[in-house]
Amino acid sequence: MAPLDRKQTHSSLRETFLQECYEVIEALDENDAQKLREELGDLLLHIVLQAQIASEANEFDIGDVIEGINKKLIHRHPHVFGEQKVKDVEEVLHNWEELKRQEKGVTDSMLNSVPKSLPSLSYSQEVQHRVAQVGFDWKTDEGVIEKLAEEVGELKRAGNEKEISEEYGDLLFTIVNIARRQGVDAEVALREANRKFRRRFQYME
Repeated sequence: MAPLDRKQTHSSLRETFLQECYEVIEALDENDAQKLREELGDLLLHIVLQAQIASEANEFDIGDVIEGINKKLIHRHPHVFGEQKVKDVEEVLHNWEELKRQEKGVTDSMLNSVPKSLPSLSYSQEVQHRVAQVGFDWKTDEGVIEKLAEEVGELKRAGNEKEISEEYGDLLFTIVNIARRQGVDAEVALREANRKFRRRFQYME
């Protein structure tokens, strides 16, 4: 490792690691294979660095990482590597979540394993997706759209800065719920809207 790399820790690499993840996503959004190849390389470097730091601290090494994901994939795909039969993709996803819960020995909330550092839209969508899998969901899209209209009304009636902030949060949460139900990734949709606005504004400039 280079002298600069030797000074790094798990925590010191956190921000640049996250930045590399977003650069991979940007390459995917732009459908740029060359850029994606480069960004995946940068991300892989971070994974190797993290594994090397762990190895030098006698925590684990890159071999343990690879072995762990191999075991996990085999365990969570009994319909591929075992004898289990499934009827559709929904059953595969349900089984995946159930096996994941068993692996982690989850005895409290099923939401505890959702990474809190996810962007807010992604976190909201993942939370709503998980609770929907156990039946905690609206029966129809129309019900959620009615909820959206209700939230707009509450925003209009909000009387102070705290109430306005809370109502904006509820409004965004409901919009994400509608997006999830209609198969739209809210984070991707907003990112694309941002890109579209940027292109149009730069054209006017």
